[in-house]
Amino acid sequence: MSVPAFASPSSSSSSSSSSFASSPGDSDLLDVYSRTVTDVAARVSPSVVRIEIRGRSDSANERRGPGARRRPGPPERESPHSGDGEREPSGSGSGFVFTPDGFVITNSHVVHGASAISVAFNDGRRLPATLAGDDPDTDLALVRVHGPDLVALPLADSSHLRVGQIAIAIGNPFGFDCTVTAGVVSALGRSLRTTTGRLIEDIVQTDAALNPGNSGGPLVDARGHVIGVNTAMIRPAQGICFAIAANTVAHVASLLLREGRVRRAYLGIAGQTVPVLRRMVRFHELGRETAVFVSSVEPGSPAEKGGLRAGDFIVSLDDQPVAAVDDLHRLLTAAKVGAPVQLAVVRDARKDTLTLIPVEPPARAAA
Repeated sequence: MSVPAFASPSSSSSSSSSSFASSPGDSDLLDVYSRTVTDVAARVSPSVVRIEIRGRSDSANERRGPGARRRPGPPERESPHSGDGEREPSGSGSGFVFTPDGFVITNSHVVHGASAISVAFNDGRRLPATLAGDDPDTDLALVRVHGPDLVALPLADSSHLRVGQIAIAIGNPFGFDCTVTAGVVSALGRSLRTTTGRLIEDIVQTDAALNPGNSGGPLVDARGHVIGVNTAMIRPAQGICFAIAANTVAHVASLLLREGRVRRAYLGIAGQTVPVLRRMVRFHELGRETAVFVSSVEPGSPAEKGGLRAGDFIVSLDDQPVAAVDDLHRLLTAAKVGAPVQLAVVRDARKDTLTLIPVEPPARAAA
């Protein structure tokens, strides 16, 4: 009979069990993981809030959640936890303090259509809040509270995320305050369709458990930095949950702070960030090793009218490098609406320049 490597052949069963329990390195690794999660939870929890809403309109309640591409079965948005026995529609979700002067990030679907919003902290404070900015196209919103001693959470650079790294979700599922779940980053570069029909790109997939009420709460790394905003899950699957990447959050939040909304130019494509063959990078002197792959083009859109095709790789817009979908989103500002733009694409190993005229997004635009 073979003997496990951790047990001596002469050991009794009790000594074998003792040897296994004290196997060098195992308990130390578990202790390190446990300390990481507990330390992060202690640091982050004071900045995580429960967002309660009143007076949601029926149309807002009936909005469908975003649907992910390239997956079996539709993922469901983390819809706000609905109250029972209330005359007036109500619900709750999660959020986190973004700035020390009281701006709180959450999901658009948590607060959209609410006539009254309040924010509850884990120290017992409950403060009235106002909607400061809303962007249904990325399912992000800002609410504003006024109170002392607010601790903001820093945003990580989500372009540095790696599959397999620790991911910790903190929120208020089903009204249970500051619930902590831990897992890993399961995949990167996913896509979700928002309630407006627009695809959110570069979504972070995690197996950290999310439930109704987690919406808008932070997904953080081992340093306690926000790597994403929790937004959706696939039912009835387990361990397939999604968060809006921190770089998208940073971009959208900055625009919401300045203008209260996000205006965009519209091309009419669905795309994703993909690596480019090194020989193509060298041959065309692209300077970047990633680009935006055009997976589909909307009929009648500026992209179709300008000659853009599915299968093209977008590498620049008006001579500005486009290495990721976020780059394209940042460059397609309101100032581009109605103005010709030069789009450099790689098609069939050739580099071409197309002229497109972006427009205001139509209702339920795909991208």
